[in-house]
Amino acid sequence: MQADWQPSCSVAALQRRARLLQDIRAFFHARAVLEVETPLLGHCTGTDPQLAFFSTNYHSPPLRQTLYLQTSPEFAMKRLLAAGSGSIYQIGKAFRNGEAGRFHNPEFTLLEWYRVGFTLDDLMAEVADLFAVLFADQGLQPPQRHSYQAVFRAHTGLDALQFNSADYCAYAVANGLPEAVALCGEDHVLWLDMLFSHKVQPFLGAQGLCMVYAYPACQSSLARPSPDNPLTVERVELFMRGVELGNGYYELTDADEQARRFNKEIQQRQEQNLPAVIEDSRLLAALAAGLPDCAGIAMGLDRVLLLLSGTATALSETLSFAVDRA
Repeated sequence: MQADWQPSCSVAALQRRARLLQDIRAFFHARAVLEVETPLLGHCTGTDPQLAFFSTNYHSPPLRQTLYLQTSPEFAMKRLLAAGSGSIYQIGKAFRNGEAGRFHNPEFTLLEWYRVGFTLDDLMAEVADLFAVLFADQGLQPPQRHSYQAVFRAHTGLDALQFNSADYCAYAVANGLPEAVALCGEDHVLWLDMLFSHKVQPFLGAQGLCMVYAYPACQSSLARPSPDNPLTVERVELFMRGVELGNGYYELTDADEQARRFNKEIQQRQEQNLPAVIEDSRLLAALAAGLPDCAGIAMGLDRVLLLLSGTATALSETLSFAVDRA
């Protein structure tokens, strides 16, 4: 048994992380993208019902305030964009509660960047360029791009954009997921999450990076609607060897639409008896002031390091001290 005081990872893993950070900073420096830092503690957090957060009490006599460890630096970075920062990136810690397993740690490292004037296609091209640098010695095949509808149909035979409860239930029962019928009911989003994670994702990016774009509109999050198909939004996710690595958008700039989405998610949280949150009024004010057209993406660097290692089987093997040794 390894002594409990020792690091979770090897010295070689520490060196690999240092090289990765150097490569990323050199990549963005060459492209004149500004590195920034934003607070880990904030007065608000995201409204997404699928994300659980950490909170803490800040005592500033005579006041006590609840502050939140950020699940992503996204909102603060968008405020910088609205203030005229230009294209920016950040390497920093993010925190998510209630997540455990081989590919999770409640504290993890994110690379998040925003490119002013980029479309989603431009962003995907830059992601491909970055991966070519980071995985230069691994002989990856060229990146693949698939629409969500196409890859979902290829692996399940179902239409991801047109929800048919009977078809989804029949597929689940016939393919070893009978529990999904009761769990997902008539909720299209839950069905997509369940079927994609079990029947699609494990087969993505076996030989290189796979980018899945044009997500169903019911999974809109912070992406703008697709101009050529109202059933989809301009969102992309990154996969390699069945592991989800990143999530990006052609960013929504409409403050009113963002407020509607926040309110919908807050209502969903109430219906699911999840901890209450409020909308981030500062983000909405920044959007109203004018967020420039941009595309952005967040990428989990610990998972990238896991794949770079070639031998690691769990995220803890990329961390100096995983949560059980923190």
